[in-house]
Amino acid sequence: MAENEQVIRTENLTKIYQMGEILVHALHGVSFTVERGEVLAIMGPSGSGKSTLMNMIGCLDIPTSGDYFLEGELISSLDDDELALVRNRKIGFVFQKFNLLPRATALANVELPLRYAGIDGERKMLAQKALESVGLGDRIYHQPNELSGGQQQRVAIARALVNEPAIILADEPTGNLDSQSGEEIMRLLLELNKTQGTTLLIVTHDPDVASVAERIIHLRDGEIENEEIRQ
Repeated sequence: MAENEQVIRTENLTKIYQMGEILVHALHGVSFTVERGEVLAIMGPSGSGKSTLMNMIGCLDIPTSGDYFLEGELISSLDDDELALVRNRKIGFVFQKFNLLPRATALANVELPLRYAGIDGERKMLAQKALESVGLGDRIYHQPNELSGGQQQRVAIARALVNEPAIILADEPTGNLDSQSGEEIMRLLLELNKTQGTTLLIVTHDPDVASVAERIIHLRDGEIENEEIRQ
């Protein structure tokens, strides 16, 4: 990890939703940093604000107030088109529900971010390389229904990695897997962090999943309740 090289910095993030005449304060002045190559877990009970914070970090939403910097770029001031561009180039998503195109091959699923980025000539080669990096070099032409849950999540991880993003944002990455497959996926994510220096943010309610992180941020009622340094 490069010393003091911050890939994420948030300053007093606040998010207020209006539901009819009621104002819902989802985040209250959340501030933290993430260094390049770090493994960070974000935990909290239902309603703690972790999904709202994940949407901020993933450039799916902007704060009501406060600033979010990703690799030094002020994200909280971008419009929708600019946010979409940052999502494609700098963030790799791994979701609980895989979100694969059911009628497309593993290779075609992994090629999607490259298509959106306008990459043409090297697209197949880069997608195949990403699948090989997650141990699926022999499954590139299989469709999701021909793969196990763990293999489908590996395809999703390859898709997240293919653009060499600044961060991998994993939202309950083992939630739809049996315990053995879940352990394999966490080992894979940690190995990618170790070998490729991938910055990894894990949003989870599972203490076992969070335990792999170097640092855990605990949210409650839209605020950082405490930070736990593990390694």
